[in-house]
Amino acid sequence: MAFLLHEKNMIFTMSFVLVPLLLILNVHYMLPALAGSNSNVYIVYMGKRPHPDVELLTRTHHEMLATVLGSEETSKNSMVYSYKHGFSGFAAKMKEAQAQMLSKLPGVVHVTRNRFYKVQTTRSWDYLGLSFNSSGSSLLYKSKMGHDVIIGLLDTGIWPESEAFNDEGSGPIPSRWMGVCESGEHFDAAKACNRKLIGARYFIGGLQAEYGQSYNASENDDYMSPRDPSGHGTHTSSTAGGSFVANVSYHGLGLGTVRGGAPAARLAMYKVCWRSYDGGVCSNADVLKAFDEAIHDGVDVLSVSIAGDIPLSSEVDQRDSIPIGSFHAVAKGITVVCAAGNAGPRAETVQNAAPWILTVAASSVDRSFPTPIMLGNNQTAMGQAIFTGEDPVFATLVYYEVSELMVSRNCESLSSNDDWMAGKVVLCFASGYNQSLLDDGIWSVKEAGGVGVIVARSPNDFLYSYPTNFPSVQVTYEIGTQILYYIRSSSNPRVRLSPTRTHIGKPVSTSVAYFSSRGPSSNSPAILKPDISAPGDKILAAIPPFDQSTNGSFVFLSGTSMATPHVSGIVALLKSLHQSWSPAAIKSAIVTTALTVDPSGGPIFAEGEPPKLADPFDFGGGIVNPNAAADPGLVYDMDTKDYVQYLCAMGYTNSDISQLTEDPVVCPSKQPSILDINLPSISIPSLKNPIVLSRTVTNVGAVNSKYKANVEFASGINIAVRPDTLIFNSETRTISFSVMIMNTHNVNAGYYFGSLTWTDGVHVVRSPISVRIEVGESFF
Repeated sequence: MAFLLHEKNMIFTMSFVLVPLLLILNVHYMLPALAGSNSNVYIVYMGKRPHPDVELLTRTHHEMLATVLGSEETSKNSMVYSYKHGFSGFAAKMKEAQAQMLSKLPGVVHVTRNRFYKVQTTRSWDYLGLSFNSSGSSLLYKSKMGHDVIIGLLDTGIWPESEAFNDEGSGPIPSRWMGVCESGEHFDAAKACNRKLIGARYFIGGLQAEYGQSYNASENDDYMSPRDPSGHGTHTSSTAGGSFVANVSYHGLGLGTVRGGAPAARLAMYKVCWRSYDGGVCSNADVLKAFDEAIHDGVDVLSVSIAGDIPLSSEVDQRDSIPIGSFHAVAKGITVVCAAGNAGPRAETVQNAAPWILTVAASSVDRSFPTPIMLGNNQTAMGQAIFTGEDPVFATLVYYEVSELMVSRNCESLSSNDDWMAGKVVLCFASGYNQSLLDDGIWSVKEAGGVGVIVARSPNDFLYSYPTNFPSVQVTYEIGTQILYYIRSSSNPRVRLSPTRTHIGKPVSTSVAYFSSRGPSSNSPAILKPDISAPGDKILAAIPPFDQSTNGSFVFLSGTSMATPHVSGIVALLKSLHQSWSPAAIKSAIVTTALTVDPSGGPIFAEGEPPKLADPFDFGGGIVNPNAAADPGLVYDMDTKDYVQYLCAMGYTNSDISQLTEDPVVCPSKQPSILDINLPSISIPSLKNPIVLSRTVTNVGAVNSKYKANVEFASGINIAVRPDTLIFNSETRTISFSVMIMNTHNVNAGYYFGSLTWTDGVHVVRSPISVRIEVGESFF
């Protein structure tokens, strides 16, 4: 079992420094939108604090604003932010003339309209519609930012000193919390935990028992405590429920405010993964113990960014603790969110596929990092990189030509002994998707004295971070070929690589990440997996500091590990808003309201070779759409009895099922149909004859509602829904319906995809459907 960070060398640290002036210039985007069109937010900067009395400073700011606005009440309503710690000043809503008046008052250094300094956030939450400056109808505000929901994480530990875990503004720890903060090596519980990080434990007994000896933490650069040595757990924790940290970037890229999806939630870390000779290891015994303790402690959500390897174990196989531990958690009302895995784009690689788990794929956001490549002929191409050097690199451009009788030198074959690369920018072509070999080849360029590398490869959005002053620029094969033509046509080919910049919005579109594992489930293809996709590509969040004198650092990481806490944070918001909803209801709301087109209206592609339009095996219901999930209209609800029915439908024995449920189970004499499990999706792995399946929906919207069915599917497959109209009222809250699926094809085929949507004119409740045609014996 391993934690699902996609890149072994991706953890680079960066110091976080608060610059007072920049702080006041960048907080504006977190503020509510102005009601009046003739008013704006202005920053009133007053320089150094005249005294440390913050309450007196706040009163001074209000009084100064009141002299211009005319009353204390107007001042109170217009004040947005009072700056009183590192410096003195405030942000307030006012008209331009009033701002000019303020600028002339004694003690005012300057007044600036904050749009001039507008920056973007670290993007993923804005991209998902959960911007801090969104309207009051946003899920973020309706849920009070996940107030007092407790998110537990099974991961590599946490770095408690990070600013992402400050507890400013947090109230008392919820009285229902039964957990503890456990001291250990370099982890003083009295100092490490607070009202944000309310619990921290570590579990290593299973690992040590397996090895038959004590774990040597110092030899493995780890800590015998909940402290995080690698950054994985710190990153996921800050993404799910971290506090606001302003003015964060990775060496200038992605500048904005970092926060978790549920910034008012509480966090509890359960360290189950440890560094070892092969990178990281998480013992099943330790994972199961962590589930057990988390259930006892009172968490509301469990975020699990770890997974096993292919082949998958069955849900009743004691060798895999995640489906077992998650089953018990869900039975207690705890939503369990797990990573789909990083084995994409191959089919049937999705992991954590039990129906009670919310399985998350990884997708991109509308942000890119363009890096200009100017050739000596003044032609400019655009690549992608994380090159943050202060100055451009200008050097000779080389490509290693070999005889046609020899094997070509691709990127993976480059060696640190290749002295021809010294002082030059190297163009190379990647031969495939062995990222480890590619990574080694790129590092060889630097070790041989090269000053940069241009990597031509199949199109995908995944970028690797190398030392910030060493450019590793990714281009497509097409652009790489054009650069090669230039090299071959020039007697002295030269190139200028400029530092990367950040681009947000169009024309950047959403795509499912190359590495994200794909369906169908190899264990149970009748359960459509993954369930949902969320941002997991180049996510900026907290990690342990490289410089021990600082409280934290922030870096881009990619993986389904990064997508998982996005959904965990959204689940926390939904849990805060709908406290009575079951894990299945929350999952249904997320799946049936997902986006199947880019937020800008364009198609969503799945990266691969070649890229293709995304389908349910890539992203489940689609890209998570939190604001729509807050009001789904209808949900497909389930409880433990439904999950037991699934286990019976899988053909597991009563004894095996009873060991999982810890209660006696007797399956029906007639084996239930797995297609009748009340999931918010439909997957038929073998359609030979007409099939009829059933579903039940529960109305969670307006009491009096009328929904009509709409089916979209490829030609040759006929789908009928009965009844096709659902009428809800005060006496009818749940309604069952049947779906008949028929095939008119006369040959075996692959999977076809479509959807069943219920709509009342306001809500759109969409269930993804996958159907595989088998009219005769299948030979593959």
